[in-house]
Amino acid sequence: MILIGERDQTVRALQRYFLERAGFTVAFADDGLALLESVASTRPEAVVTEILIPKLDGLTLCRRLHEDPSTREIPVILFSILSAAGRAADAGAYAFLRKPLVESVFVGAIQGAIAARHTNIKEQQWAPR
Repeated sequence: MILIGERDQTVRALQRYFLERAGFTVAFADDGLALLESVASTRPEAVVTEILIPKLDGLTLCRRLHEDPSTREIPVILFSILSAAGRAADAGAYAFLRKPLVESVFVGAIQGAIAARHTNIKEQQWAPR
């Protein structure tokens, strides 16, 4: 299951379409605090969140997940309209994607994150956009 932090219903529908078409199950959270709570209870394969999510921004969420030994291995992919690849890398994100999301890049980043998690490859991937 892929857990996504996204507040825009149109973007959610697009993300769901892309990921279900690729064979993934998807769940959503409206804000960063809800996303953090959901991670603890659902143990997703990967977390995808926008940086500018309410209540707990995506960068802080990523740092918290990586500080906690029980969630450290869950890959986090951050995305935004902002140019924030450096800040995403500093927060420990597996990848940073720029909006608008491109299906092949979006799905490929998630597939890569999951593959890296299961093979213990700790390579950082940054998709240009």
